[in-house]
Amino acid sequence: MARPLPSPVLDDAPLAPGLYVVATPIGNLRDISLRALDVLAGCDFVLCEDTRVSGKLLSLFGLSKKLERYDEHAAERTRPKVMAALAEGGRVALISDAGTPLVSDPGYRLVREAAEAGHRVYPIPGASALLAGLSVAGLPTDRFLFAGFPPPKSAARRTFLEEVAGIRATLVFFEGGSRLADSLADMAVVLGDREAVVCRELTKLYETVVRGPLSQLAADPQFTAPKGELVILVGPGREQEATAADADTALADALTRLKPAEAAAEVAKALGLSRRDLYKRALALKDRG
Repeated sequence: MARPLPSPVLDDAPLAPGLYVVATPIGNLRDISLRALDVLAGCDFVLCEDTRVSGKLLSLFGLSKKLERYDEHAAERTRPKVMAALAEGGRVALISDAGTPLVSDPGYRLVREAAEAGHRVYPIPGASALLAGLSVAGLPTDRFLFAGFPPPKSAARRTFLEEVAGIRATLVFFEGGSRLADSLADMAVVLGDREAVVCRELTKLYETVVRGPLSQLAADPQFTAPKGELVILVGPGREQEATAADADTALADALTRLKPAEAAAEVAKALGLSRRDLYKRALALKDRG
């Protein structure tokens, strides 16, 4: 039987009433925050996906608390009970099996309903596989899109990928080990052979971060059927250079509103083309029209 981890001295000040959205470790248990432990110790009860998983976590930190199941199957029947507790001034903690709640986990309806009813909702930040993956990927982080889990079937997955292919940002996906290779192969076809990263077992003993083109990662034998859930990060596609036809279309539209010099400046900024060349083309289009 696992021995409880040594706990720091907890803040014994009473919690204010409200709903607490509490991040828990994604692997390494030392990633739990002191504030998270304060909330879990001081709340009236804990909402969790799996009472066995969360019970083990609390036990390791020497905590004992009433656990209520809150997942996609139990949410509808549990939510009224939670709202009633909040209405009476209760303090409720929402956690997931691992990481930050509401990131590909249930909970947003509860948060919305609690806020609409006038109850305080407190974020207790901490571990997140999404942000951990971004931090080590070496891909642009100024803009990113978290797309969650792709559909399990290839046809639906490719349609899903086509919808995000044109977004100029790093794309972040979660995926199960049994579908990883197929998903990587579909990504290579739909998104092109972009630079990508696969993160596995983040913060755990056998943490691996593998970088390379999507086609190379799809063919990597270590990703045939790894265990657990993984994070896939795909870099932005290369921006295609605007064609002469693109420039003419944009100039024709701009000339309906602006003088040639102003139209050339607007289109040059939008398409990354030469302002001087666009001004000459704008004059030619205006003379023709």
